[in-house]
Parts: sequence; C-alpha cells; structure tokens
Amino acid sequence: MSDTAVTMVVTEPRGPLRPVTAGTTSPPARWVRVSVVASGVCNADIATATATGRGTAFPVTPGHEVAGVIAELGDEVEGWAVGDRVAVGWFGGSCGHCAYCRGGDVVHCPERRTPGLSYPGGWAQSITVPADALARVPDGLDLFDAAPFGCAGVTTFNAVRGAGIRAGGRVAVFGIGGLGHLAVQFAAKLGYETVAIARGADREPLAPALGARHYIDSDAHAAGAALKALGGADLIVYTAASTAPVDELLTGLNVHGQLTLVGVDAGAVTVPAARLVMNGHTVTGHLTGSPRETEEAMAFAVTTGMRPMIERMPLAKAGQAVTRLRSGSPRFRIVLDTAGGD
Repeated sequence: MSDTAVTMVVTEPRGPLRPVTAGTTSPPARWVRVSVVASGVCNADIATATATGRGTAFPVTPGHEVAGVIAELGDEVEGWAVGDRVAVGWFGGSCGHCAYCRGGDVVHCPERRTPGLSYPGGWAQSITVPADALARVPDGLDLFDAAPFGCAGVTTFNAVRGAGIRAGGRVAVFGIGGLGHLAVQFAAKLGYETVAIARGADREPLAPALGARHYIDSDAHAAGAALKALGGADLIVYTAASTAPVDELLTGLNVHGQLTLVGVDAGAVTVPAARLVMNGHTVTGHLTGSPRETEEAMAFAVTTGMRPMIERMPLAKAGQAVTRLRSGSPRFRIVLDTAGGD
C-alpha cells in the first residue's frame, strides 16, 4: 500500500481546490486510517470548500461522505481489522461520556466531530478518523453506492422511519436532489404512498423510477394546495435548501401530520400558530444518524435493492464537482473517484 496520498486542499478563503501529495502518517490511539475509494459531494461541502467560516484553519480538505478500506489501526482500536470495508459520514466521532452519548444520542454530542470541519475530510486518497465514526459496509453494496449513505442516506432513512407514520400512509418529499431522491426511495420501499415534489417538469419522468406514485411540479402549482387535493400528507420530508416554501406547504399536511426539515438555509420558518394548534401539526428538524444507523440504512438498501443515483468524477475534479452542485445539475449525487484520472 502506498505511503503517499493525494489530498484536495483549499489554502485560502474562496481559494481553488488543489491536489497535494504528501506522506501518510500512522493514526493515534483509538483512530484509524482509511484508504478512500469513494467520497460524496454534499451541499454542505460547498460552504466547507469556500473556507470562509470563522476560525477556519488552513489547509481545508472537505468531504464527509467517505467509503473505503481500513489501511491502518491506531492503538486501542478493537473490533476492526485492516481490510475492513467502512463508511464515514457527517457524524465523525463524539466524546463518548456526555449525557447524549451515554443515552445513545451521539449525533447531538456537543463535541461531535465532522470530517472536513473537525479534521481533514474525505476528498483525499487517505483519511484518518476516530474509530467510533466507522460504519461497516455490508457485502453486496459497492463502495461508490455506500459513500452517500454516511450523510444523505442515513439522514433521509431516519427522517422517514423515525416519523412513526401509520402503515400505508402518504409521505411527500419536497426537493428531489441528493437527499430527496433517496427519501423518495426509502418512503416507497417502506410501503408508503409517496409523492415527489420538485421545481419544473424535467424530474417528473424520474419520479416513478424512484418509487413515487405522484409528482407535483411546484413551479406550476402551489405544492401545499396540490398535496391537499391528493388527500393530504401524513409526513412531508423537506429536503430543499430554501425554507421559503414551508408556510404554504404546511397546508398540504393532514391533521396530526408532521413536516421534517432535513434541508436548511440561513432563513427562518414561519408557521401560523392557529393552523399549527388546530391541526395538531408537528414541525421538526432532523440532523443525521449514528454509524449504527448508517449500517441499518445500508442493510435496508441491500435488502430492498435501492441505490443512490450517482455520477462519478475524478478526485482531481473536485472543484468542478462543487461548481456543478451549485448549479443544481447533478442527477443526483456526485461521488469522487480517488483512483480516477484527470
């Protein structure tokens, strides 16, 4: 195995992503080094790659949807072996001793780490992560398909299954992109009547292939009103970046319905108090999932045959991948290939 690795780095605010080749180092105690095969490109990576956050330490390496093979173990690592196929997602480790960790809610640990933010991320041929961040990739799942499960996959899987919707209920997914196309599949495979909502007619032909029974073009129709005309939704999984449409969309919720936000911007959500109270609505947010939950999402994918729709791009073209993501053109998740050429 090579003792050098290519890493994509940003060295100044709003600077370009550049490849740097450097030697690999052995992981510290309770950490592991992973040879990266595939690394997803997420909307959250856009901000990381911009490198303008307060207190940003350079160089910055984005990437928090990683799949690869364990290359080296640090001291005190148990239960893992060199050669194991693993994934690492938005959850990149926790303190292990706070009330949240002790209660099993590791993703809300106040010291939770995130690859690309807390330590160098996965847009690289090698990444070193805490062992508690690892999820085991099941047999039957390609590493390029596994990579998005560390963020987009586990986030949408938990958002749908954790809502407690009645069997055979109606689930709407607002926004059909990297998150939304997975949410539609999860909802359909879990047995819900699924509604896909997106801007424009261009994504309508894809909706049935993802498992949606209905498609609503939110450019042509007020999405909430159209959803109400279908009989209303028991759950709306909101995956779009802008929160502006939320108010109108709530009109499409059934009594005791729930809207779960998994896509957010810097805006605010306005909810008419009377409507909220009179209809018993719930508006909630959902962050991500633990490594164990990521394993459950991947196992569900293997069992049901669902997969993310991905586009491969070479690691060296990470900057171009960010540009394409900003434009909204990928269908639906770009995954960087660390072995790919220019």
